[in-house]
Amino acid sequence: MTAGTWLALAGALVLAFALAAETRRAAAGPAGRRFFRHPTAAPGLVVLAFFVTLALAAPLIAPYPSYLQLDPVHLANQPPSGRFLLGTDPLSRDVWSRLVYGARFSLGIGSLAMLVAVSVGAAVGAVAGYFRRWVDALLMRLVDVGLAIPRVFVLLVVVALWDRVSLPVLVLLIGLTGWFGTSRLVRAEVLSLREREFVVAARALGGGSARVILRHVLPNAAAPIIVSAALGIGSVMLLEAGLSFLGIGVPSPKPSWGNMIADGQDRLAAAPWTSLFPGLAISLVVMALNAVGDALRDALDPHKEAA
Repeated sequence: MTAGTWLALAGALVLAFALAAETRRAAAGPAGRRFFRHPTAAPGLVVLAFFVTLALAAPLIAPYPSYLQLDPVHLANQPPSGRFLLGTDPLSRDVWSRLVYGARFSLGIGSLAMLVAVSVGAAVGAVAGYFRRWVDALLMRLVDVGLAIPRVFVLLVVVALWDRVSLPVLVLLIGLTGWFGTSRLVRAEVLSLREREFVVAARALGGGSARVILRHVLPNAAAPIIVSAALGIGSVMLLEAGLSFLGIGVPSPKPSWGNMIADGQDRLAAAPWTSLFPGLAISLVVMALNAVGDALRDALDPHKEAA
């Protein structure tokens, strides 16, 4: 690795700590203080900020293109060294470069798919909780069916029917099979909110159902939506990694932490670093997301006493 790459990596680490510190200074309210009182909130933010910075600055930090086979004869399965920070894979590609670029795919797919899931789940839950009666019964039975069918089974069936699934379609598939739990959370919150005075007043003033839901109900149900999204991104990343490991997720040679683990599965004894480092990256990011999600749940809990 060149001196410029080391400087860029050090800058990414410094920026991660700076972003976490700035977020702590900006969160001056009671909810912010409750959030940072959680023992794992600050470390989780630092880890997330670091990997997001790596993904955004990949061209500056990665010394080689992610797809470049340097020398399949002489440089395959090289151990970590000064030249290759995390070693090389069986095709002589730099593992560090693929890890950095793979953060773009793994984090991007996880975030976008969760955005789709949260959007659909919030809409369905809000409609079910607000209108109740037969609308609630119909939508919740649909949710029950969705929860009863294994998610991976649905994705495998879809992939089996199509020869090749593009990345946008993969994001939509993961998102559209993961909104059921969010809809239940939002529905429970909306059932409580629809009887509040401000919602009754909005209806009495002639506000339509769509306006009341969008302007008054959903903004006040944001807490469970945010927590569900934070906790769900980690699950989506694990699902994407599993699909990529099976060869039906992110197609090679595009790097994903899941297919990086698959690339080294046949050489675990001789070259464990090929699979070890992307596996550690997935573990760190998922644990950080769960830590931040737990802290958000404590911070946004309305039953917590104001600090």
